[in-house]
Amino acid sequence: MFTGIVQTTAAVINFVKKENFQTHIIELDDFLIDGLQIGASIAHNGCCLTVTEINGNHVSFDLMQETLKVTNLGDLKVGSPVNIERAARFGDEIGGHQMSGHILFTATVTEVIQSENNCQICFQIPEQFKRFIFSKGYIAIDGISLTIGDVKDSTFNVNLIPETLQRTNIGTRKPGDRINIEIDPQTQAIVETVERIMSGK
Repeated sequence: MFTGIVQTTAAVINFVKKENFQTHIIELDDFLIDGLQIGASIAHNGCCLTVTEINGNHVSFDLMQETLKVTNLGDLKVGSPVNIERAARFGDEIGGHQMSGHILFTATVTEVIQSENNCQICFQIPEQFKRFIFSKGYIAIDGISLTIGDVKDSTFNVNLIPETLQRTNIGTRKPGDRINIEIDPQTQAIVETVERIMSGK
């Protein structure tokens, strides 16, 4: 389980690419290495990945074809900053909202509006997922727990404070970029339950 409180960003330092398969290696800060073991779960841009090798501060993760297709991790290049969150432990403060690390779809950045103390980013989502998007609802964008702002048809926006821009990679996003989206699991369950009940009438 994850909380959507990104701890830092880490740079991709290398790739090992094979057919329908990829390993990427990132360099983690010392505080994230402490107690880390092979098999541990770490969220990369909100996507849960498993540690497969630890070599000092260089940590490897395997990505299957489905992960590369459904998420934006296949778009990464050497040097790309990735939002990092280690799995939550029992007793940890839940500062964001409960997340599984399973990406449902990607959205496209359509506009970035900067002001002195705020940044607003607008997104376009696939039509079939707009039923999950509600103003003031929770959403995870590249692993960041955020509150949805305005919603219009299949577009929505979020407002970002300076702390979020400093701690995560979202401040580097520009129109056309693909963003990983995880819908709040409770929202998804409620919407799908209501749809199922209504379709049975």
